[in-house]
Amino acid sequence: MSLKFSKDHEWVNTADANAAVVGITVHAQEALGDVVFVDLPAVGASFAQGDVAGVVESVKAAADVYMPVSGEIVEVNEELRNDPSLANSDPLAAGWFFKVKLSNPAELDGLMDETAYGNFAASA
Repeated sequence: MSLKFSKDHEWVNTADANAAVVGITVHAQEALGDVVFVDLPAVGASFAQGDVAGVVESVKAAADVYMPVSGEIVEVNEELRNDPSLANSDPLAAGWFFKVKLSNPAELDGLMDETAYGNFAASA
């Protein structure tokens, strides 16, 4: 996996050259608690880095899902929409939120690797 992490606790997997996969981190889902609803963006919508692209709601709180990179949404995880608990049980795989076609791949350079994110999350 080619994972990068944002300070807003989203991850980006760039292993697929056609579209990066985005989800929330283990730290984020632990802070939220049991996820009960996700609002995913529309396929075809374009967002700038830092824009709100969706919402995740848990029994404790609601939180925005921010775009870690700029681009166009090319797919959303319908399984997650039907079973939001996937964000808790498998946040780095089956619990992915959406796929995005990057409009500025250089933005990935500003994101953290797993070690840097681990240190960041530990101090959050």
